[in-house]
Amino acid sequence: MRLGIGVMFLVMGFQGRDWAIGLFSILFLYQAVTDTGCCGSQGCYNPPVQKQNKNAIASGDDVEYEEIK
Repeated sequence: MRLGIGVMFLVMGFQGRDWAIGLFSILFLYQAVTDTGCCGSQGCYNPPVQKQNKNAIASGDDVEYEEIK
């Protein structure tokens, strides 16, 4: 998708003789060639959610209770 957008902006820049669009197309072409994004290396990375072990309480682990009066 980035390659298509980059080529489209590059063609539009040449046809319209607009250097700003041509330079903007270089950003998309660079991202397509190097397989990077705007955020950098894993800039939008979210760690996976860890599931709690449901058998922890059933297996006899100590559970502390506090009495409220």
